[in-house]
Amino acid sequence: MFKTKILVTSFVAVLGSALIGLMLSNSSKAANPEAIVVQVAFVAPISITETNLLEFGSLDVAMGAGEQVIIAPDNSVTDASSNVIGGTQASAKADVIATPGRPINVLVDNVTNGADYTLITWMCDYNAGVDAVCDGVGMSTTSVAGPTEVRIGVTLDGNGGATAGDDNGSFDLTVAYE
Repeated sequence: MFKTKILVTSFVAVLGSALIGLMLSNSSKAANPEAIVVQVAFVAPISITETNLLEFGSLDVAMGAGEQVIIAPDNSVTDASSNVIGGTQASAKADVIATPGRPINVLVDNVTNGADYTLITWMCDYNAGVDAVCDGVGMSTTSVAGPTEVRIGVTLDGNGGATAGDDNGSFDLTVAYE
């Protein structure tokens, strides 16, 4: 019986050692270290050059509150209340140079309205593409080899009671990589 007890004890010891060895061998096969990619994209700074200001020309001093004149990015004018009296009506234009093939954002912000109107619903096109809203969060697109043109249009909403004379506003155009 003593021999059997030694044999069982030896068997348990060998079995325990084998299990510990298997546990150690399984943990040593883990993927460690893990290779991590470092993503870097070098791009040229974006340059913007104004080539045309936003022009509404001469509007009727009697333009009523809520009456609108719309200049689209393609220079087309909508004037349901016949407030355009003369002068030139044209969208704003700027040449943009950016690294091609990169996601960019075209944004109109920091708008200064005139005393007699509010500028609302800013629309842009980039590289003669589709017109899209470009204020708020801006318009996302993909850069092309430049220079290429950004055209900006807007709706002028009359406040009523305009006075004769110049009443210029302004805005910032920002084009940035996303």
